[in-house]
Order: sequence, then structure tokens, then C-alpha cells
Amino acid sequence: MKLSLIMIIAIASQITLEIACAKDKSPVTPVIPKTGRTIKFVLYTKKDFSNDNGNIAFSLFVKNHTTTLFDSTMSVMKIKDIPDSIHQLRFEKIVPNDDGSDLAAGFHYNIENVGHAGYTDTSKAGDKLKVIEYAFQ
Repeated sequence: MKLSLIMIIAIASQITLEIACAKDKSPVTPVIPKTGRTIKFVLYTKKDFSNDNGNIAFSLFVKNHTTTLFDSTMSVMKIKDIPDSIHQLRFEKIVPNDDGSDLAAGFHYNIENVGHAGYTDTSKAGDKLKVIEYAFQ
């Protein structure tokens, strides 16, 4: 009888413990990150600038019809250090706050004591990937 009472108490304790620890497990909906539009920037040169010690600063940009969505300046480098096509500089950016409209994207550069210029390309609405390739000359 004593053994039966101990078994009943143990079973009752187990059931009580399981009921007390039971949690409402509602289904969890996974958060799927918005991938958006990706712009790949590729920079290189096909010319030999090995004797040009001038400084150049490049910046990358992405704009929609009203706003600059991304603007980032690279470190200043010597013109002679712009890599050839085998050693391209590559940057990839997911466009922040993309509203799905046409975008302008590209490079601006400033050559010390010479001036500034740039290269702009477009990414049409609906494009998920755009490669902006610029061979500096």
C-alpha cells in the first residue's frame, strides 16, 4: 500500500509539473528580410598610369528621382594605384529605402588640383541587380 501511495504521488506530481510548465506555443511566423535591389560597383583602369603620382578620390552614389539613397567616399589614392581589370575594386550595396523607382548610380571622382568628373548609369524599376562598371581613363 505504501508503495502504491508513493507511485500515485509521483505520477500526480509529474502531471502537475507538466501542466504548470506547459506554455501556449503559438506558431511563430519567420521574419523574411527584404532583399531589395543590389548595386555592384566595379572600378578599374585599362590605361597605364604608373608614372602619375597625383591624388584621386572616388565616391559611389545611388539616387532616386528625389533623394540620394547612398553616398560613400573611398580613401584617397594615387592615380597610379588604380587597379587594372584583373585586380578590380568591387563594392556591393543593397539600396537602402528603395521605393522601386528608376535609380541613377555611379562614381564621382576628384583629381587633386585638376577637377572633378564622374560616371553615371541607370537601374530601371524592377531590376534586382545592376552592375555599374567603370574603366577609369
